[in-house]
Amino acid sequence: MLQFFCLECALLTIPHQMFRYTVNYTTREEDMKILQKIIRPAILTSILASSLMIAGCTSMGMSAPASISLSGSQEVPAKTTMASGTSNITVAADKSVSGSITTVGLNGTMAHIHEAAAGKNGPVIVPLVKTAADGWAVAPGAKLTDAQYASYLAGNLYINVHSAANPGGEIRAQLVPAK
Repeated sequence: MLQFFCLECALLTIPHQMFRYTVNYTTREEDMKILQKIIRPAILTSILASSLMIAGCTSMGMSAPASISLSGSQEVPAKTTMASGTSNITVAADKSVSGSITTVGLNGTMAHIHEAAAGKNGPVIVPLVKTAADGWAVAPGAKLTDAQYASYLAGNLYINVHSAANPGGEIRAQLVPAK
């Protein structure tokens, strides 16, 4: 009995131990058939698993969070400030809210999601939790009511970060639903 290693495995830098087999004699065609029996199911399984994962995320109404910019000019009334921020806050189809805000040049005291159209101020509907000197996050389990979700879909939710110098809010951005 001789031990053979598949030359294709060596060329593809696949470890030989994975495809080692003991035979009396094999031809190149037999080597390829054995290799196909081993690799083809693994590839098909990977494709199927990836497809199911993508389909699951799509059916849950999840999308990649878009980064939005917060600035003083979006506050009501507008603020003159060097502070800025970015946010990746998202609202899923099940009305769950997730994400965070990162600020620059601002010693924030509070951050919230409010309900109001651009150019107007409104009540706090989701308070955010301070996670770092320059960071805020939505608390786990945060969810919108049906009415709040309808406001979100209409573009009538905004986020802002408050400071001691601007207790009503120093930077702001409207939450825009993903299309």
